Amino acid sequence: MLKSFKVAYFMASTDDVATNTKFAAETGADFPILADPDKKVAGDYGVLGMMGFASRWTFYIDKDGKIAYIDKDVSVVKAGADTAARLTALGVEKR
Repeated sequence: MLKSFKVAYFMASTDDVATNTKFAAETGADFPILADPDKKVAGDYGVLGMMGFASRWTFYIDKDGKIAYIDKDVSVVKAGADTAARLTALGVEKR
């Protein structure tokens, strides 16, 4: 059975606020971007690689704050379609 609830999304980046603000303006981003220049959040989520760069993973967190799924194979080209498919697989109803 599909569950009906809102989906909230944001991006986390190890760039600083100024760099993220510029990126948002250039791309027309309509979502919040978390600036994590000290890489603490990236480290806490286990996405920080040996060279200090964050992996491009998508975390699906349920309404109770628990991680429902982690996509560790994110394709920039297919991210939108993959996200929609994963939300459907997790039982999120389309509106």
